[in-house]
Amino acid sequence: MPNLLLVEDDANLGLLLQEYLIDKGFPTDLATDGQKGWQCFVDNQYDLCIFDVMMPKKDGFSLAKEVRMSGRDVPIIFLTAKSMKEDTMQGFRVGADDYVTKPFDREELILRIEAILRRYRKQSDLPEESAVFQVGNYTFDYSHHQLSADEKSTKLTSKESELLKLFCQNLNQPISRSYALKTIWGDDSYFNARSMDVYITKLRKHFKEDPTIQIMNLHGEGFKLMVG
Repeated sequence: MPNLLLVEDDANLGLLLQEYLIDKGFPTDLATDGQKGWQCFVDNQYDLCIFDVMMPKKDGFSLAKEVRMSGRDVPIIFLTAKSMKEDTMQGFRVGADDYVTKPFDREELILRIEAILRRYRKQSDLPEESAVFQVGNYTFDYSHHQLSADEKSTKLTSKESELLKLFCQNLNQPISRSYALKTIWGDDSYFNARSMDVYITKLRKHFKEDPTIQIMNLHGEGFKLMVG
């Protein structure tokens, strides 16, 4: 049974949502601020995290950054009263898998949770690949999520690795946006498309030292990883 971590500083909403999630079959721990949420995360194993954005002591974005830096690949959903595009993009930059604006329909939240868990479960069930790709001066070890060049090694997130593998498998060939989204995220929704844009920006930064490597935007078509 998937275990969830809910971090919400509104005590009433937190308790109601915790009770609802448990009733729907998701054992859920509740923390009322970011610091307590981090301590819960460190002390326990969770299959999915739900973070409010605006919280005392440690906001949801900061908490998500720490979760991502921990090396544990756990999906994150943000709950927030904010609906500004900049806030949504910030959420995806720190590694969000989904973003739900208050007030929200609880049944829709359950469907989003189930969809994300199915996607992660499907990825974990795949046999581990030991593929190593050469991209210009860089060596990409997919199975260990490592990108290396000149004795410098960078640990990639699972999404960065999946996206880079797709590019490497189609080097110098166009990849449609819809195909990439459906292959890695499971569907080509607006929010997943924004998330993919963030990860492509991150990959470009990883390759910025080598001007022969470009991830090109193909207007109306998708992307292409060009080398040389």
